Amino acid sequence: MVRPISGLGTPEQQWEAWPAIQGWPALPLGDAGTPLVVAPHPDDEILGVAGLLALLGTAELVAVTDGEASHPGSTVHSQDELAAIRRDETTEALRRLGLQGAVEHRLGHPDGKIDEDALTSALTGLLTPGRWCLATWREDGHPDHEAVGRAAAAACAATGAVLLEYPIWAWHWAVPDDPRVPWRKAYRIDLDLGAREAKAAAIAAFPSQIAALGPEPADAAILPPHVLARFSRPFEVVLR
Repeated sequence: MVRPISGLGTPEQQWEAWPAIQGWPALPLGDAGTPLVVAPHPDDEILGVAGLLALLGTAELVAVTDGEASHPGSTVHSQDELAAIRRDETTEALRRLGLQGAVEHRLGHPDGKIDEDALTSALTGLLTPGRWCLATWREDGHPDHEAVGRAAAAACAATGAVLLEYPIWAWHWAVPDDPRVPWRKAYRIDLDLGAREAKAAAIAAFPSQIAALGPEPADAAILPPHVLARFSRPFEVVLR
């Protein structure tokens, strides 16, 4: 169910104080291979699983949209300009992760209007039995994130691939022990210093999202410090 994303959300200090996180099992990486990583918008895959990708050193990226609608009404950039900027930011982020050779499938779906059936078909053609598919969680609270999660789930069911869902906005609207989140399915990926530093550098490759484009409200930062704090942890979380 799509949920309103507004206000400051649950502060990171509240998540840090939740004892349950420490007890989640570690995600075994032995069968990871080269995962297929599905990003609704440029930066989702970096926020959610960049540390994991740095640890693995390999990935194949599906960029579903170019994120052109991140700043509707911007006084600085048109949507076409934003799309080009965000494509370049993704390329730079992958380079900073050591993944400059990663295959990028740019599907060009409209930001905010993902064609779920077409996406399911595209993912089905890229997945094989046992292959990992990393996608945003089906109930993350953002319509594009949820469409990607549903499409990935359908494609994995059709091919025998392994679905791993990464929450993004759930950390904003949910709270510890929130019954709306299937915490029983949670796995941790503990990040070493190198992976943490690579992830921080990759996030910094998205100035269009972490800094204001201009002085007007329509050009405000999409990822202010209180949001980024949730993605600077020494671990990442997937639902399996």
